[in-house]
Amino acid sequence: MRIACYTLGCKVNQYETQALEQLFTQRGHTLVPFEGEADAYVINTCSVTAVSDKKSRQVIRRARKMAPDGVIAVCGCYPQTHPGDMDGLGVDLVSGTGDRLGFVELLERTWKERQPVTALDNALERRTFEVLPAGGLEGRTRCMLKVQDGCVNFCSYCIIPYARGPIRSLPLEEARRQAKHLAEEGYRELVLTGIEISSWGQEWRDGSSLLDLIEGVCQAAPQCRIRLGSLEPRTITEDFCRRARELGNLCPHFHLSLQSGCDTVLQRMRRKYGTQRYWESVQLLREHFDRPAITTDLIVGFPGETEEEFQQTLDFIGRCAFSAMHIFPYSRRPGTPAASMPGQVTAAVKEERSHRAARLAAGMEETYLASWVGETVSVLFEEEREGLWWGHTTHYTLVGVPSGEDLHNQLRSVRLDRVEGQSLVGTLT
Repeated sequence: MRIACYTLGCKVNQYETQALEQLFTQRGHTLVPFEGEADAYVINTCSVTAVSDKKSRQVIRRARKMAPDGVIAVCGCYPQTHPGDMDGLGVDLVSGTGDRLGFVELLERTWKERQPVTALDNALERRTFEVLPAGGLEGRTRCMLKVQDGCVNFCSYCIIPYARGPIRSLPLEEARRQAKHLAEEGYRELVLTGIEISSWGQEWRDGSSLLDLIEGVCQAAPQCRIRLGSLEPRTITEDFCRRARELGNLCPHFHLSLQSGCDTVLQRMRRKYGTQRYWESVQLLREHFDRPAITTDLIVGFPGETEEEFQQTLDFIGRCAFSAMHIFPYSRRPGTPAASMPGQVTAAVKEERSHRAARLAAGMEETYLASWVGETVSVLFEEEREGLWWGHTTHYTLVGVPSGEDLHNQLRSVRLDRVEGQSLVGTLT
């Protein structure tokens, strides 16, 4: 078959699509561009917000319009949580977030028999981690290593625990094996990703922690940078920082989920921390690492958020001095407690607050970037565009340099000369 894949949503989805692509090619199928002619179109969907559902439906309809006689196969969080929405979209194969190996076989069967198939389980009953092949099919500088799936936090705005089920973790020895293999394949940076990696190993109840995984992966692939996905503030303890700083290939870039800088809003969100615990995590990182990049996510306009509560958030994020932020207006997600909470904030107010938070974030980012001007750092180069070669530092700062060399996948020393927008420009040394 000629198979075209399209991915919506998070890094876990991206990882799983890449795994599917490898499985397809191993079984003799050919990958083709999504906008071209294919026998089967695989759409890996997202359902984190109602907007995500809408985007997923749009891609499904587009695929059906492009290929009236092709097989349309849909997987991911959207059909897992809203299987009835697949009716009327012309989908031939409906799957969810589990059993990717089975999905490949079902796609082949659907193509051969031309009979619609729905294969969905109850995500909340899953207990094992499905090991999938890591890495992409093309030579890349950086790749993801999925080490965890599932979540049991049940934040009031989030449907993902219902889409992904409880916590399941990639066994340590398998993580070490995959990391070693990816390093041998030529990757220079591995990103540990999952739905909630801070909970890695929790289901085994044997004292295993994320730090055990980090140490194991760093030791298995010493020639690779190891970068962490999103972390919960509880992960950052004195012991975590003391042991992590001894790992020479761990990137000092920590994405700490925040969502709000106001305790009353965090309580309504059902987050498992308050601003004091979050602040302790920020302080610990700055005590143990040299200018760590601390990044975060922020949701503005959560139900009931008053102007006073939002101002508390602005004050708190200014105090934290993040190096970069992702800012999202709250999006009502049907099926979650927050969707029916009183005090839904208007779109206009959410937009205005998003702009205010973004202005503050931009100023903090510029300050952080400026602190690196004049320093010489190591940059892992990825691509050439607009006359410059671009790559990232260990702190995930984007750096561009002029060069006539092919710098792809090279680690080079760069003197950082100036800030340009959201990046730094420098000179090879």
